[in-house]
Amino acid sequence: MVIALLTDFGEKNGFVGAVKGVILSINKTVQIVDISHHVDSFNILEGALILKAHYSYFPKGTVFVGVVDPGVGSDRRGIIIRTKNYYFVGPDNGLFDLVLKEEKEFKVYEIKNSEFTLPRKNNTFHGRDVFAPVAAHLSKGVKPEEIGPEVDYRFKLPFPDLNKGENFLEGEIIYFDKFGNAITNVPCGSYKYGEFRGEKIDVVSYFLAGKKDKLNAVCGSFGYMELFVPMDNAKDKYTLELGEKVKFFL
Repeated sequence: MVIALLTDFGEKNGFVGAVKGVILSINKTVQIVDISHHVDSFNILEGALILKAHYSYFPKGTVFVGVVDPGVGSDRRGIIIRTKNYYFVGPDNGLFDLVLKEEKEFKVYEIKNSEFTLPRKNNTFHGRDVFAPVAAHLSKGVKPEEIGPEVDYRFKLPFPDLNKGENFLEGEIIYFDKFGNAITNVPCGSYKYGEFRGEKIDVVSYFLAGKKDKLNAVCGSFGYMELFVPMDNAKDKYTLELGEKVKFFL
């Protein structure tokens, strides 16, 4: 059994170690995999993009713990999501929205039964006290309905809609990765070319196929079209901004 972790904890303060310690105290045989602990602090959209990009490469039965949780301790719910092949455990704040738009068939349970969580001295570390022990119990075969009642799910992530034309999709820049590539909300596809700021841009199949010192587009690892400059930082070079519109022609 695998438990995969995605957080914005970083590695300086021991938070990740505490989460793993709780999991292993409940299930010593589980394999723990780190997806990332360097999501930008409080950036739920970034966490959702990373999780959506990578979850399907894990073995069936994997329990994903996602903790990008600026609302920790508030009235936001802690939830378990069961899809056909996976479990997802974390805050009900939109972190799982992009995954569920792909999975479509799922059930959601609110974490209620304190038998499967740790006693809490405060309400600031649900990753350790709630989500880690719940994930560990799931990995040992506990059913989600034992942990809490089934509830409805509402999509919360502010993810912009596409403008669909007869021969194009128009979206916008939603995120910049560490290389300065601009990730859009336009899904990967067979596009003839793109258009940005009124200029035509080439769509290529890999980064070094793009025109040097020019803005190009490629299907990126997040599953969306990206704007990039080969071996350069597109965000800085072109002063790109979130929300800028981009079209891709079919």
